[in-house]
Parts: sequence; structure tokens; C-alpha cells
Amino acid sequence: MLDIHWLNTFVTLAKLEHFGKTAIKLHMTQPNVSLHIKQLEKSTHVKLIERNPFRLTQAGERLLQSAQNTLMELQTCQADLNAINDLSQGTLTLAASDIISRLLLISPFQSFKKEYPGIDLSLLNTTSAQAADLVKSAKADLGFVIAQKESQPLHFTELHQVKWCALGNGLKQWQQGSVQQTGQQQEEPTLILLGHDTRTRDLIDLALPSLQLPSYRVMEVGSVDAQIDWAEAGFGVAIVPAFSLHPKLNLQTTITPLPDFPTTSLGYIVRQNQVLSRAIKQLLHWVDEEIQRSQHSA
Repeated sequence: MLDIHWLNTFVTLAKLEHFGKTAIKLHMTQPNVSLHIKQLEKSTHVKLIERNPFRLTQAGERLLQSAQNTLMELQTCQADLNAINDLSQGTLTLAASDIISRLLLISPFQSFKKEYPGIDLSLLNTTSAQAADLVKSAKADLGFVIAQKESQPLHFTELHQVKWCALGNGLKQWQQGSVQQTGQQQEEPTLILLGHDTRTRDLIDLALPSLQLPSYRVMEVGSVDAQIDWAEAGFGVAIVPAFSLHPKLNLQTTITPLPDFPTTSLGYIVRQNQVLSRAIKQLLHWVDEEIQRSQHSA
């Protein structure tokens, strides 16, 4: 019989390819990592790894496939058992991109902590693509994403249609070609955009020609808050979701709706056929209420 702890050590070692890093990751000693592998090899009667240099044997590669599937299925099963039991203690893990967690989750999280003090909320701040991977592997119970495509084994539920706007002065002048002259050269407008590690750029980059700017340069930043701050400081025009502006008071720069930019979906993802606990359903209700408030104040 293969011990589940041995399999977990083996899968982690196969990923990290280093005994010391595996020990740190699993909060074990390095000798214990070696012991788990030896016990696993003794139980299976085959050599699973070569040490110098590190590589999996053919038998190790085969075991890895089944071990990964087994661990993920057990993790998924435990999440569903918690939901069926209406989890009132333990940990609820969510994955969300920076823009969603900052703008839409703070108030719902506060309500959740009051209603469910025995449940620890764990938030993984990720891109939408990473959130999908975490939910797939059952490392997150729920993911909040922008521009998610329906794909096995995930189910996507839309909460809000995201519209875009430009924040910053001078956009109309740039579009009309009345830009500031520097010496004998025209000054190119600066568009302040999120970096390419966010899924939003897949949509934004395709829509930029609709601005009809003859030429422009791009300034990449890491968060929507940074986009807004740089635009407010006069460094260019930021392309941001309209709902991101509702908590910002006393904005000094011009806000221009961008109706030609494609709308995209904001919503949540779960595993298909996943059992949702009462606590998760209540959290989703509070998030929906927060979205409604943001629409009314936009």
C-alpha cells in the first residue's frame, strides 16, 4: 500500500528536482525526504529517481502521472466534503487578480469574517490565468477572474460586464493631431497600461487602434492603482476598467468612456460539479452586492 505522504513528497521532489528545496517546501528534514523516497521505492520494487544528475526513471515518470492525479482527486474530494458538511471551521482559499481583490473583495471579506469567524480566508493574489490553474488543481476553492473562457474542468459564472475608460488629459487633442511640439518633433502620447502578465492586455492591445492615435508609446505598470496614480500625475493616459474608478475620490484628470473597446466578463470560476458550501454562496452574494454598489456610484 502506497502512503499518501510518500506520494506527496515524491511529486514535490519531481517538481523541484532538489532534496533540500523539497524539505523546505514540505517543512521536513532532508533525511526524511530521502527516507520517503526509499520507502516508496521499496514498496513499488522499482528505482524511481537518479540522483546525479537528478532525473526520474521511466518507472518514476509513470508513477508521477498517477500520484499527481491521486493527490488532486483527494484534495478535490476534501473540498467537496467540507462543503457538504457546511464548513464552519477551517480555511477557504480564494484566488483573484489584483484589480478584483483590491476593488471588490475587501468589503465582502469584512462581512464574511463577521459571519464566519471560524473560517480563515486565504487570498492568493494572482493573474486570472494563474487563478484558473489553482482552481483546476483544487489549491483554491474559488477564483475571481476577468476575461475567463469556459474550459474543462472549470465552470465560469459572469458577475459583471466590464467597460473601459481612459483616465488622463489630452486624449482628444492627441486624436486630433494637436499634440505638443518639442523642438521640431511631435511628442508621442503615453498610454499607461498593465503589464503583459495580465489577461486584460489580450483585449486592450487589440482595441488600441480604435483610439486613432497616429503614434504612441506604452508605459507598463503592475496594478490599476499605479495606472491611476501615474495618470493623475500627468504622465499619460491610463486605460482602466470603469468600475476601478468608483472608490477614487476627487480625481483631477479627464475621464473618457471608451465605447469602442470590447466589454469583457468579470466573474468567478469553480470546478465543474463542485459542491459550493453555504459560506461560499454567501460570499458570492456579498461580492454581487459590492458590484452593484460600484455600478451605481460609477
